[in-house]
Amino acid sequence: MKKSTLCLLAFAMLLLAGCGYKFGSLAHPQLQSIAIAPVTNDTLAYNAAAVLRGMLTERVTTDGSLKLKSQTKADCILYARVADVKYSAIDFGTTALGDDTYLANEWGCSVTVEFSVVIPGRGAPLIANRTVTGTSKFITGPDLETSRISGMRQALFDASKQIISGVVEGW
Repeated sequence: MKKSTLCLLAFAMLLLAGCGYKFGSLAHPQLQSIAIAPVTNDTLAYNAAAVLRGMLTERVTTDGSLKLKSQTKADCILYARVADVKYSAIDFGTTALGDDTYLANEWGCSVTVEFSVVIPGRGAPLIANRTVTGTSKFITGPDLETSRISGMRQALFDASKQIISGVVEGW
């Protein structure tokens, strides 16, 4: 009975070894650490660069494939630029006034972010300029501006997930 169990276990290990499964990081084997350069904001959206940089650092830390280091000590540096922030009304509802006035009660936010990854000392970037679009939906609350900022944060979080996935798994 013990021989059959060992044979079955050995067969299962051989089967799994041949399927191409890989445990651990999918990042390029030569890259162990990353730095995130200050993000630039080419829009009028308040604080978008700082929010995106914070989201990127959070995603690197959460992903765990690369260690977050300073620009002078990292294997590569991530550069990002918030290129566009757009808001659009998705759903409308009537007002409490009883007339035929319709106001937007659900909104969408989309942010366009360009990024690249550079290895210090190399002429060509490791990842040339790529563009991602993060999206979110939010409802109109008591304060529309607070809701818009929250929607932008959610869209930047979506974009940061795509960026870090592109850096780690883009090989």
